[in-house]
Amino acid sequence: MKQTKKLILSAMFLALGLVLPFFTGQIREIGNKLLPMHIPVLLCGFVCGPQYGLLVGFITPLLRSLLFSMPPLPRAIGMAFELATYGAVTGLLYRKLPKSKARIYISLLIAMVAGRLVWGIVSILIYGIEGSAFTWQMFAGGAFLNAIPGIVVQIILIPVLMLALEKARYQES
Repeated sequence: MKQTKKLILSAMFLALGLVLPFFTGQIREIGNKLLPMHIPVLLCGFVCGPQYGLLVGFITPLLRSLLFSMPPLPRAIGMAFELATYGAVTGLLYRKLPKSKARIYISLLIAMVAGRLVWGIVSILIYGIEGSAFTWQMFAGGAFLNAIPGIVVQIILIPVLMLALEKARYQES
């Protein structure tokens, strides 16, 4: 894929990351559970590659925080590292694993776990700087328990979209 096309697609994924949370953000509990900002970042990694996925993932929560004050800045920093990990890992594994339908799921699941671990590590650092403790309960709640609806949406939606894109690319050639 040409660099210009990747750049344009990355800008589109960034825009989606800024806009999608408006659809669920009016009710904070729903937005926090559906994780709408994660979807375009994961897709960017798959479609544009690890470098673009990393950049879009890092920029999206920070830019959204600066423009709309959501997520709030300390939280946006942790999310920036989490989403950067999602974009980089999906892009890297999708390109490195043998071509099969399973590589989409494997890339997605590993990226989701890696991103949450990175978020936890960054959160420990941020909370430590603030003089607070980041507990196991906070990690489990933020990374998994509260995120179950969003995780389910990602596990269903992203492979469907990627399979459709793969089929469209194959028919293009």
